[in-house]
Amino acid sequence: MSKLYIVPTPIGNLEDMTFRAIRILKEVDLILAEDTRTSGKLLKHFEISTHMHSHHMHNEHKTTENVIARLKAGENIALISDAGTPAISDPGFLLTRACVENRITVECLPGATAFVPALVNSGLPNDKFVFEGFLPEKKGRQTRYLELAEEVRTMILYVSPHKLVKTLSEFATYFGEDRQICVSRELSKMHEENRRGTVKEILAHFENTAPRGEIVVIVAGKTIVKEAKKNKFQKDEE
Repeated sequence: MSKLYIVPTPIGNLEDMTFRAIRILKEVDLILAEDTRTSGKLLKHFEISTHMHSHHMHNEHKTTENVIARLKAGENIALISDAGTPAISDPGFLLTRACVENRITVECLPGATAFVPALVNSGLPNDKFVFEGFLPEKKGRQTRYLELAEEVRTMILYVSPHKLVKTLSEFATYFGEDRQICVSRELSKMHEENRRGTVKEILAHFENTAPRGEIVVIVAGKTIVKEAKKNKFQKDEE
């Protein structure tokens, strides 16, 4: 029976590639890659010669139908992104959904993704959290901030380096300057950095030091301690 494999690739350190991922990529009939030039370097490093086709956010609506047809014909296909786990802020959801609708087996391998180490490294509560990925660029951005300002769970966001200072300034407006955050850069790479502190402190740092590399920001949820104490006091008074 044919199968679609969702295969995570390293977010920086090539040693994070799993033996199973390498085997699957060598055995499948076709690899769908977000950027064949970027993935070509990875495949060459691990001596993987499987043919690749481009599958990215700009063409996935057009290519999905053809991929489903090939899977129905009996081929095994692997989907990879430039880095991390496909479908996590990368192409993959549309194809996975189409496979499920067509009763084609989907198997996602465990592996690298940026937000898990960033969350753990932050030191902020991780028993409950919400993954936001990239916030809307313009339309709906303010509305989303107003909603997140009331979120009590730890929040995970992806931020482009050239938008980090602007985003941190928005944090100060909507979350307050004293909200605890952690900015993780270049995870698993030589210059990995996890900078923790208040929004005010982290903003001041990156206003003086231009941020570079892939960035994950972890934001503490809104504290409800004061409100809980207030409710308890009112209950005791009754």
